[in-house]
Amino acid sequence: MKKRIIFITVAVVVLIIGFVIYRSYSKEKQSVELETVKVNRGDMSDIITATGTIEALVTVEVGTQVSGVIEKIYVDFNSQVKKGQLLAKLDETPLLATLEQSKASVDNAQAEVDYQKATYDRFKVLAEKKLIAQSDFDLVVYNYHKALADLKNAQSVYDKNKINLEYASIYSPIDGIILDRAVDEGQTVAASFSTPTLFTIANDLTQMQVEAKVDEADIGRLKLGQRVEFTVDAYPDKSFQGKVTEIRLQPVESSNVITYTVIVNAPNPQKMLMPGMTANANFYVTEKKGIVLLPSKALYFKPDQQSWSTYLESHPEINLKVPAPEMEKEWVKGKTVWLKKGNEIYLQKVELGETDEINYEVLSGLEPGDEVIFALNAASQNTKETTKAVRSPFMPQRPGSNRKNQ
Repeated sequence: MKKRIIFITVAVVVLIIGFVIYRSYSKEKQSVELETVKVNRGDMSDIITATGTIEALVTVEVGTQVSGVIEKIYVDFNSQVKKGQLLAKLDETPLLATLEQSKASVDNAQAEVDYQKATYDRFKVLAEKKLIAQSDFDLVVYNYHKALADLKNAQSVYDKNKINLEYASIYSPIDGIILDRAVDEGQTVAASFSTPTLFTIANDLTQMQVEAKVDEADIGRLKLGQRVEFTVDAYPDKSFQGKVTEIRLQPVESSNVITYTVIVNAPNPQKMLMPGMTANANFYVTEKKGIVLLPSKALYFKPDQQSWSTYLESHPEINLKVPAPEMEKEWVKGKTVWLKKGNEIYLQKVELGETDEINYEVLSGLEPGDEVIFALNAASQNTKETTKAVRSPFMPQRPGSNRKNQ
């Protein structure tokens, strides 16, 4: 009985040791597969988004330069007006009274000039004959010149009051439409310190513009003439077209955020767009059609030697071409991709153009249909195979190897 226990114990120990040795030499085999994508032709558009407001090309605020009571208003909201058309009229009674008073001052000054002129003529003759003292003649000359100055002053006051009377009639400075009427008949307007706004006139609502606020991080990518699409909340399913016509240099700061105003023309033949609407604009920084496109993820694919070795062990038919040292430099710069053609895999140098951050424009190096690698994915599975030495495909190979490396 004792021998049997010893035998069982030894057998169990041997099994445990064998299992440990087996586990030590067994490995988890890596099954690595390529993920590729084909290069194709397509369209590319890089878009910058911004918000802004719809405004008329020219908006004029019409005010009054004189104070008074609004006697008559001849236009209303949305009225079409012509340049020079009478919009409103102020009560002229106080202005007329002031004008008459200044006219009387002019007449009085003119009478004084006439009197002093006659005196001057008489004293001039006496002075020439030395019949009066020179000081008396100098006083006559002074009074005459002073009368002339007083006449000019009275005349300027009269002219000013005459102009003010003309200002009582308010005319439209442009052809357009009345957007806002800020006064009513009988209302008193005071122009003592600033010109009060009576009407706001937009020149032409068939030609509008978008004043968009573009972030400082994006402003450097915008250029005059770039195509813009925008929508407004009033017509969410309709897209409007425009172009960049002006990039203003004056920065606008709001809550420590710097933006720049970009002007986009907005043709409005149907007058659907109205001043003040909020526009959601898309600026097409890059827009190309029918070009060769390379997914950007292919440029970022940087496999390690271990992954290649594992892949080649399960795919002995693949011929991996080792990149030359100069190609490795280009690889680091992101100017090469791993290209798979049949059973060959190698680094291909490419010349790239514009990008929308998702795809790159291929100028040379690739053709439509080329298959580029963007990932090496490993799928693990437990096997009973013993561990083999992993050899890098980038190291010299022993003659007679079943892998074809160049």
